[in-house]
Amino acid sequence: MIDKRMATLAEAVAGIKDGSTLLVGGFGSAGAPTELIHAVLDQGARDLVVVSNNAGVGTEGLAALMAARRVRRIVCSYPRSGGSVVFDELYAKGEIELELLPQGTISERLRCAAAGLGGYYSPVGVGTKLAGGKELREIDGRTYVLEMPLRADVALINAHRADRWGNLIYRLSSRNFAPDMAMAADLTIVQTEGFVELGDLDPDNIHTPGIFVDRVVHVEKKA
Repeated sequence: MIDKRMATLAEAVAGIKDGSTLLVGGFGSAGAPTELIHAVLDQGARDLVVVSNNAGVGTEGLAALMAARRVRRIVCSYPRSGGSVVFDELYAKGEIELELLPQGTISERLRCAAAGLGGYYSPVGVGTKLAGGKELREIDGRTYVLEMPLRADVALINAHRADRWGNLIYRLSSRNFAPDMAMAADLTIVQTEGFVELGDLDPDNIHTPGIFVDRVVHVEKKA
């Protein structure tokens, strides 16, 4: 019987290795898998590379992981969003590396990884520091930069509802990059606000099929 439900957060994040690359869902705090991130903090993995839209907000979630000096490098679009004080302090001291990417570039690089593609050519960033060290190619008289897929060892995402097979639905903007992240990682770990029985999710409205999910743990939604 297929059952991807984990009893605890600790069980869900077991085995994440030092030096792993993590895809972490969320637009700021919307859809962020905060409890899974704190479980990684407790688990002890370090020297991590994190791919996320933001570089942490406040003192929880990614900010807590960075404050504990567990993150070596972050790949994101908005490193200085409101309340990102931890990243600011670490970056000013040279204690964390940053790869800055436009939001659309992150999205498409994740999609390429999810689809098994070798990358894509984009006009975004041509002639700027964002294109430094990357292959350039002229196509129909226009210059493009080669962007590589963003694959990872682990994806940490937050879903609204899940069944025991790992089929997921998200709520509104909490979906963000989660479907592509789930497909672009070797191990996909999900926290969900609630489980439903098999068949309760409309097959036409499932956002992430369970084949792309490895572990799911229930986390009560905060009031």
